[in-house]
Amino acid sequence: MNHKLMGKVFLLGDNIDTDQIYPGRYIELTSKSDIAAHCMEGVRPGFSSQVCKGDIIVAGENFGCGSSREHAVITLKEAGVGLVIAKSFARIFFRNAINLGLPVITCKSVYERVRESDVLEANLLTGEIKSLRRSEVFKGEPLPEFVMEILNNGGIKNMFKEKYGQI
Repeated sequence: MNHKLMGKVFLLGDNIDTDQIYPGRYIELTSKSDIAAHCMEGVRPGFSSQVCKGDIIVAGENFGCGSSREHAVITLKEAGVGLVIAKSFARIFFRNAINLGLPVITCKSVYERVRESDVLEANLLTGEIKSLRRSEVFKGEPLPEFVMEILNNGGIKNMFKEKYGQI
C-alpha cells in the first residue's frame, strides 16, 4: 500500500455508528458486491453508487461507534473507500479497520475546514493531510510502522500468513 492516498471527500457528521455504516438487517449477506451495495445506507442512502475507489470519508467525533461487528469495515472497503479521517474513532472500529486493512487517520482540524467533493492527499506515515482545492495542510496522527506493515499486507491475517504460513 502506498503511504500517500488521494481521494474525493464524502463529509459525514458525529457518532456515525456501525449500523449506519452497514445496517444489521443485512448481516446474512456474504457476497462482497451485495455487502458493498448497502454501505452507509443508514446515514447516506445512495452512497454505494456515488463512491469511487480510493475516495475518502471525513467525519466528526466517534466514527464507528456501536457494535463491534467487522461488517462495517468490510462494507467500506468493498464499496471502495480508501481512507477514513475522523476527529475520533470508536476504539474497536479503529482496531477492526487496521486489522482488516482499511487506513484510518485521526485528525481534529480537518473536519471543519473541508467540504464535500474536496480532494485530499493524506500521508499515512507523517499524518499530513493536504486539501488540494484549498491549498491547506492539516496535521493528523501518523500511523506507526507496525500499523503500516499490517496495512501493507492487506490486514493482520494476511500479514501473519506472509510471516508464518498458515494461521
